[in-house]
Amino acid sequence: MNKKVLIIEDNDDIREGISEVLNLAGYETFLAINGKIGVDLATKNLPDLILCDIMMPELDGYGVLYLLQKNTKTATIPFIFMTAKVERADMRKGMEMGADDYLTKPFDDVELFNAIESRLKKKQNAETVKSPPIDKDTAFLELKAKGKIRSFANKQIIYIENDDPNYLYYINKGQVKTYKRFKDGRELSDTLYKAGDFFGYESICNGVSYTENAATLTESEVVLIAKHDFLDYILNHQEVAAVFISLLSGSVIDKQEQMLQLAYFSVRKRVAEALVQVALKFGNNNDDTCILKISRDDLAALVGTASETVSRMLADFKEESLIAKKGNAIQILSIEKLKNIKQ
Repeated sequence: MNKKVLIIEDNDDIREGISEVLNLAGYETFLAINGKIGVDLATKNLPDLILCDIMMPELDGYGVLYLLQKNTKTATIPFIFMTAKVERADMRKGMEMGADDYLTKPFDDVELFNAIESRLKKKQNAETVKSPPIDKDTAFLELKAKGKIRSFANKQIIYIENDDPNYLYYINKGQVKTYKRFKDGRELSDTLYKAGDFFGYESICNGVSYTENAATLTESEVVLIAKHDFLDYILNHQEVAAVFISLLSGSVIDKQEQMLQLAYFSVRKRVAEALVQVALKFGNNNDDTCILKISRDDLAALVGTASETVSRMLADFKEESLIAKKGNAIQILSIEKLKNIKQ
C-alpha cells in the first residue's frame, strides 16, 4: 500500500510541485491550502507523514502541530516543518513542540525524499520494537530474569551513599535495610525490605547518586537488574511503571511519617513503633505475637537513638510483659499492645 503524505502549504506552486514529485515516487498525497483544512484532512485520512509550512493564513504551522498533538489519533504522525525562516529560535520552538524535522526552503528533491524516508523508517522501527502488552506478573518475571543473582552474608554492605545507581535490586530471600550514617558514627535506618521487595529504584528514577547506604540484616539472596534494563522496562511497560510510581509515592509518605515520629514521639513510643514496624514487615501479619531476630544496634538505628537507650526500653517492656527474651531474639507478646503505647 502506498504511503500517504499530507502537504499543508498556502503557496500553490510549492504545494503542487511537492505533490507531483511525491506522486511520481509512488506516494499518495493530500493537499491543504491552509492550516484549518490541513487539520481536518489529517483527522479524516490519518496520513503516514505530514509536511507543513509555518507561515500561513487562518492557522499557522505551530497551531496545526498543537491541534494534531492533542488528538491521540494524529499525535504520533511524523511531522516535518517547511519554512523559509531559518532563525534558531523558530527551529527550537518547533522541535520543542514536537516536530520531527525541518526542511528549509528552497529544498531539492533529494532533501525532500531523505527527510520523508528517514522519518517513516524511524517510525516503522519504533513500531517494530515496541513490546506487545503483557500482564503485570509476566512483566515482573521477565524483568527479574534479566538480572544476575548474588548471595550476601549477614551485615554485608550492598551499596553506599554517593555510589552511582547501576542496579535495581530484588530480594529473593533474606532481609535488607537502607540507612544514613552520620559523621559521629550514628546510624538512622530508612526502610526495611524483605523477600519479594525491590529497592534502589529511587535514585535511578530521580537520576541521582544513592542518598543512603544498603546492607543485609540476614544472609540474603538478591537479584541485580541492570539500570538500562529497568529503565527500558518502565518505558515500555505501563503496568511496571505504575507499580514503581506507587512504590515511590509510598516511600515519600513513609519518610514523612518517620520524620514526624522523630520530631514528636517520645523514645519509649519510638521503640514501640520500631518493634511494630519490624513485626509487621518480617512477621506473620495474622498473628499478634512474633519472634524478631534483630540486633539492638539495628533497632537503635530505626529509632534514631543509642543502643543503650533501646536496651533500657526493652527491659521496661519485658517487665510490662509486652516482650520476652528468646535466646538472641525478641519475642513480642502483643503487637496490638505495643501499637497502643502512649507517649
